[in-house]
Amino acid sequence: MKKWISAALVAVMLPSAAIAQTKIGVAMAQFDDNFLTILRNGMQKRGQELKGVSLQFEDARGDVGRQLGQVESFVAQKVSAIIVSPADTAATKRMSDAARKAGIPLVYVNRLPEEKLGQGVGFVGSDNKVAGQIQGEALAKRLNGKGNVVIMLGQLSTDAAEARTAGAKEVFKKYPGIKVVEEQTANWQRTQGIDLMSKWISAGVKIDAVAANNDEMAIGALIALRQAKISPAKVLVAGVDATPDALTEMAKGDLAVTVFQNARAQASGAVDLVLRMAKGDKSAPTHVMVPFELVTKENMAGFASN
Repeated sequence: MKKWISAALVAVMLPSAAIAQTKIGVAMAQFDDNFLTILRNGMQKRGQELKGVSLQFEDARGDVGRQLGQVESFVAQKVSAIIVSPADTAATKRMSDAARKAGIPLVYVNRLPEEKLGQGVGFVGSDNKVAGQIQGEALAKRLNGKGNVVIMLGQLSTDAAEARTAGAKEVFKKYPGIKVVEEQTANWQRTQGIDLMSKWISAGVKIDAVAANNDEMAIGALIALRQAKISPAKVLVAGVDATPDALTEMAKGDLAVTVFQNARAQASGAVDLVLRMAKGDKSAPTHVMVPFELVTKENMAGFASN
């Protein structure tokens, strides 16, 4: 049975003085991603707050084989614990098996693997389907239940792209007047978001709203609208993450909504959980879920410092 608890509880359960000389190996899916950068910085900060804890970060550059090699290297170094932001959520089993065989606890962060966890392997993140549902409901409300929506998907190898898209489409199906007219991946990237939106505009697709799986692609859509001399006021654009760049676009009145994903809570939660596991804490949960929150221009001030 999976144990689901708030990330806020994990942080308070770990004493500020952690295990002496504890080394955590961290294999990130990629460094050149705004959200994952916030996540990485959050883990680094949490490690600095704890006595005797050091974190070693490695960049997989989106390559599954490279990331597996990094985990195997951590195992060979006999680190105390491992944290992984998976490059591909369908290809984590060999990493989990390597850590289990070595008796080293492993926690996946942000992106939920498709494999069954437990037995020394845990997860800290958020329910991505809920993010899609929140985004979908916000757009449906602003569209008054009717309009053409395009969906920008993240990397298809990640659970977040599939779940956020499914959540949004689940909501749109409740509104007969809303039609999803296009959906295609832009791989979480701003530049690809620009290209994809420009392609749709050039093809004459009638678009009333854009549901992007993350803020970077949403910002790309906004840039493409401006380049085409279409006012963002005429097309509702929504993202996920509530990154600083996204909040800047929202302050200008261009980004309609976003959904706050608490990178810092995920980061500290991952460090705290893997340290509890390294200490042999049998009460440590398998899954720690951090809630999503809707962000609009009306409440964005409360998220500016997150």
